Amino acid sequence: MPKVTFLPMDICVEAEVGDTLLETAHAHGIPLEGACEGSLACSTCHVIVAPEWYDRLEALSEDEEDLLDRAFGLTAKSRLGCQIVMTDALDGLRVTVPEYSVNIKVR
Repeated sequence: MPKVTFLPMDICVEAEVGDTLLETAHAHGIPLEGACEGSLACSTCHVIVAPEWYDRLEALSEDEEDLLDRAFGLTAKSRLGCQIVMTDALDGLRVTVPEYSVNIKVR
């Protein structure tokens, strides 16, 4: 099972291969909102991927890119957690959950 670390909480959890990062966060009580429940209709599951991992992810779709424009605190390494599908190749992935989402303060 691939492991992923959520920062700044520094919580490392195991993910099921095939689950999204959003599903993994919810399964382990990580505060990653996902208001649209992973249907690619919002930007509340915005995460910032560690630079060394960003290029290992599948390419951004046009829809994800459009939604990221709405994300609070957007960076060059931003992605939506609902679009990152966990694989064995992502074992060790590190992502930061921003302090704010579009509609809530996470921490």
